[in-house]
Formats: sequence, structure tokens, C-alpha cells
Amino acid sequence: MTVIAVLGLGEAGRIYARDLREAGYEVRGFDPYVRLMDDQVGSVGEAVGGADLILSLVGARAAESVARQALPCCREQAVYADLNTASPGLKRTLAELAAAEGVAFADVAVLAPVPRHGARTPLLAAGTGAARFAGLVATANVPVEVIPGGAGAAAARKLLRSVFMKGLAALMLECESAADAAGEREWLRGQIVGELSGDPGQLIDRLIDGSREHAARRVHEVEDAAAYLAELGRPAWVMEASRNWLASLLDEPGRP
Repeated sequence: MTVIAVLGLGEAGRIYARDLREAGYEVRGFDPYVRLMDDQVGSVGEAVGGADLILSLVGARAAESVARQALPCCREQAVYADLNTASPGLKRTLAELAAAEGVAFADVAVLAPVPRHGARTPLLAAGTGAARFAGLVATANVPVEVIPGGAGAAAARKLLRSVFMKGLAALMLECESAADAAGEREWLRGQIVGELSGDPGQLIDRLIDGSREHAARRVHEVEDAAAYLAELGRPAWVMEASRNWLASLLDEPGRP
């Protein structure tokens, strides 16, 4: 039976521990702050000793310190998979620590909220242990895309995705805040749904190409929009960023 150690039993860690156990793995969980599993062990070393796969879900701030505790206790055939959202640089540091202990390392990026799909949440994996990681969790039907580029490559893609997803979330927050203040929430939601319901590729091209072509006019439009939000007493942080981006396009080489 494959033995998996789960370090960190927050929301995602608990879900992975549950789903992997239900899929037939022996799971050892460790968390120094909470007791959530009947068979939860009392130390990092006890969790990872003899384990085939170690999943780190302790958060980026604790990832390195936990890895330094865990890696010397891992057997050489183990795969240490870091699933924390962290910088590519930190992932490369963790890979170096693993290599020094003769342990394969997988930089794993989680591409959707884990509570939505549990252990079947889509993952990207890179690094020396990426392919082995994918093989070890295949029994649980965990969708893993192994990508080239070494440790840090999966983290880089995750953060690029975060630029879109978290930026989009900020835009939605600003839209809803303004629309509520203006009494136009349902109307604006309808406008947003209509724009997003068409061809997404065409929408992306139109937004980018149109911004470059009409940057000067759009700077003024965004300034007017920000001024209106000020009248409503609502934040215009995204509008301010939009104005800066559009204004920067006016300085691109080759513009008349």
C-alpha cells in the first residue's frame, strides 16, 4: 500500500487526506496546531518516515522551515511534493534542499479551489519528482499535468493565473460596489454576463487590441468613470490602475 504523509491539515490538507484515504492509500497526517484525524501522528518525522509521498500544505510562509524538518527524515525513494502557493524562487530553494537529501521534489500548483473538486482538483507539476508524483496519485484519479522547466515552473504558471483570477476578482468587487451605490446592480451584471458569454478569444483580442488602438480616448473615459465612482463614494482602485495601463500604451514605440 502506498503511504502518503500530509503535512498541514487546514482546509485543503484535510480534504486531500480524506480523499486519498478513501481511494485506498495509507495516510498519515500531521499538524502542530490542530487535531482532526484519529490516526494523526505527533511529529513531522513520524509522518514522513517511510512514506512514499509527502504532500506539503502548510502555507508558503512555513514551507521552507517544514521542509528542513521533514526532508532529512524522508527515505531516498520518496517524493516530496510542495502544493503551497509560493514564488518560483522558493520552490527552487525547496528543490535544492530535497536534492541535498537525495529526495525527488515536485513543485505542484493547485489550479482551482480544493473544496470544489477535492483530490480531483487539476494540478500542474514540475521538477525531478513530477512524473513520479503523478504516478503515485493516479489511483485516486488526481488530474496532474507534468510540465517541463524544473522546479518553479508550475509555481510561475500558477502566479500568472493569479494575475488574471485575482485581478478579475478585484474588478468584479469594484463593479458591484459601484453598481450597488448607483442602484444598477442587476443591469450591470447583465452587461458583464453578456460580454463574457461570447467567444472568449475574440473578447481578449478586442480588449487588448482595442486598448492599444484607442488608448488616448480610453484614458479620458476611465478618468470620467473614476470621477463618477468618487461621486458615489466608492473605491476606484481598478479604474486608477486601468488609467495607468492605458496611459503607458501612449508611450509605446511606433505610435503617431
